[in-house]
Amino acid sequence: MKRLLRPYCGYLKYTMTYNPDIHHRRSIRLRDYDYSAVGAYFVTICAWNRECLFGDIMDGSTRLNDCGTAANRCWQGITTHLPHVELDVLVIMPNHFHAILHITESAPVGAKQGVSASPDFDLSGKKGEAGVTFASPLPPHGTCHGSLGAIIQNFKSVSTRKINKLRNNPGCPVWQRNYYERVIRNDDELTRAREYIMNNPLRWDNDENNPAQPHLAR
Repeated sequence: MKRLLRPYCGYLKYTMTYNPDIHHRRSIRLRDYDYSAVGAYFVTICAWNRECLFGDIMDGSTRLNDCGTAANRCWQGITTHLPHVELDVLVIMPNHFHAILHITESAPVGAKQGVSASPDFDLSGKKGEAGVTFASPLPPHGTCHGSLGAIIQNFKSVSTRKINKLRNNPGCPVWQRNYYERVIRNDDELTRAREYIMNNPLRWDNDENNPAQPHLAR
């Protein structure tokens, strides 16, 4: 397979329809797949109990609150300590987010999992089959060094501390234990995944995670 396109952070011109190949959440984990392998990955992470922690949707755009801003900065900070990772598009919704990240090479020797994925900051900013989507619990004995699971585990740990400090609620869960992921296999899938992510706020009224639409929940 040829190398995937470089990360893209712009808005796309049209809305992508629901694609069951990308967004179906009941599929099984890819058997024997190496999630530290070079490639692009579509990730969805949901807030604990689908609570709307991160902001709201206004006029088709997300308006982040302080917790949403903290989550965003922690995600953007991943590359500071994990140079083998490149970030692509991201959208933070009121109670979940979708993102694409690229593992560009094997994790460098000496890189440590569990280190902060983001430097300290204040809110002012000054200081199956290949490609199947599945819910992946974190392994009971840790994650493979440099793998997607280790990256997500690190992000969750750091962002949970930041968010709980903001809301003065230490020890409270922020994220669901599971997350959803898809291996992106080619440039066409990458383009379609980017479209879906960037247009997600426009579909919030009908989103299965929207608490105003309980009949859509699975």
